[in-house]
Amino acid sequence: MKAAKRPIHAVTTWVHRQPPKVKAFLGVVSAMTALVFLRMIVHDHDNLFVAAEAVHALGISVLIYKLTKEKTCAGLSLKTQELTALFLAVRLYCSFVMEFDIHTVLDSATLVTTLWVIYMIRFSLKASYMEDKDNFAIYYVVIPCAVLSVLIHPSTHHHIINKISWAFCVYLEAVSVLPQLRVMQNTKIVEPFTAHYVFALGIARFLSCAHWVLQVLDTRGRLLTALGYGFWPIMVLLSEIVQTFILADFCYYYVKSLMGGQLVLRLPSGVV
Repeated sequence: MKAAKRPIHAVTTWVHRQPPKVKAFLGVVSAMTALVFLRMIVHDHDNLFVAAEAVHALGISVLIYKLTKEKTCAGLSLKTQELTALFLAVRLYCSFVMEFDIHTVLDSATLVTTLWVIYMIRFSLKASYMEDKDNFAIYYVVIPCAVLSVLIHPSTHHHIINKISWAFCVYLEAVSVLPQLRVMQNTKIVEPFTAHYVFALGIARFLSCAHWVLQVLDTRGRLLTALGYGFWPIMVLLSEIVQTFILADFCYYYVKSLMGGQLVLRLPSGVV
């Protein structure tokens, strides 16, 4: 078993020692390789979006287990859960008035469980909530997202309120995990269930990003024109890429810790 870990440890150690530019290059190459792999094995790329929702729901299930079995919410960010509930609620509104499909059902289930997590943190397990560590000011993301959605939104035939709401939930989803990353940055030690949850978010973000990128490639760019004109199509792709790379660094250390057999994830200075 130890012999199997040595090559992995050697690779992760080598990557860790590389300068930021090399790490960024390796990250891009890894992402491109994963996209090519997904394109080969997944024929209907809409399934990637469904898979992203399913992985997000799995992450929420991990939180439910943590809250019910361990009776503690230590290490969790209430603000990330509130931002998640906000963008899910807005996205559900858009789904009902603009289109109703499987994503509406999945978002409904995720919203219900997210609201339950919020209730548990705010009331039932309030004594274990690390409020002093959860110190990210959410208006730093909510206000810019609201302003940006007014300036850049879809150019479809829908009502202006619906178009702005659609843009707002896209932008807010991209940055909703920032308070959780701040909590982990403040504590430096991430217990297993919280780490599993954040890693699930990272995988979900990557699958969602892969869905959009592969759809654009398959339609030879026609999907971008279907989304509208102006800056909106670019902002959709940019939001997907941003939320993927926000969690990329954490996912690297998560996998490294998992391969090393460590149950508790310890983050170096400067991570997330």
